[in-house]
Amino acid sequence: MELTRRNAILMGAGAFLAAGMPFRASAATEDAITAFTGGADVGAGDINLTAPEIAENGNTVPIEVSSVTAVEIMVLATGNPTPSVATFKFGKLAASRSASTRIRLAGTQDVVAIAKLEDGSFVQASSTVKVTIGGCGG
Repeated sequence: MELTRRNAILMGAGAFLAAGMPFRASAATEDAITAFTGGADVGAGDINLTAPEIAENGNTVPIEVSSVTAVEIMVLATGNPTPSVATFKFGKLAASRSASTRIRLAGTQDVVAIAKLEDGSFVQASSTVKVTIGGCGG
């Protein structure tokens, strides 16, 4: 392949776009967290996130979230094109404040659960899941 000015410009533009992609995913995750928390600080505490360390298939990754005092729990997959996975809401008379589901992961990434507690504070738990076969077209 001959390196012409046009090819150099195309390769430079492609590298620039590829370098910016992780920031877009990270920005989408931060935007989702800010929308859920209203900009409040997120600490650690009363939330449990159970996810496998290694998932053979990213199409069906089982997760479970629970909290004793949660009003809402939001689950995010930070590496997916759309990071928001699910939001679970619990009423005052909920017998169990836990939920389990299967999610789709595009590749190895962090799964984050953020809970809004009864007192209005927010807590977070995360787990890294290594995916051997991607679920979002991978």
